[in-house]
Amino acid sequence: MKKVFILVLVFFCQFSFAQESEVQQTIGIFFQAFHQRDSTALKKVCSENLVLHSISESEKGAKFSVEKASNFYKSIASIPLSIKFEEKILGFKVQVDGTMAHVWTPYEFYVNDKLSHSGVNSFQLYKENDVWKVVYILDTRRK
Repeated sequence: MKKVFILVLVFFCQFSFAQESEVQQTIGIFFQAFHQRDSTALKKVCSENLVLHSISESEKGAKFSVEKASNFYKSIASIPLSIKFEEKILGFKVQVDGTMAHVWTPYEFYVNDKLSHSGVNSFQLYKENDVWKVVYILDTRRK
């Protein structure tokens, strides 16, 4: 009985790790496309109904904003090549429940090698036809 329990536990841990790895890989592809200004590749890992929200924090307080996915894709594709930008991901916290996942990624955002702002991204994903898609992004932005 003890051996069966251990085998089930090992199988469950491997399955759980595989799902978390798939989700993390999807977020990795998202950021690779983001840094390459490739809106077509971004759309491949995002739901056609992607929702984007941001919370900008300053001394004046917090400001909540909504961005249309179409505007997000256009803005990424239109960043001039003369501008260097990088969103450094400082960690990943992945939670998976069946076909739903949540990813928490603290970050620092650099423009031309200077820190612009920092915060955290909260990604919500769902799995459809064995493919993880980003359906919702909420981020904070602090100077």
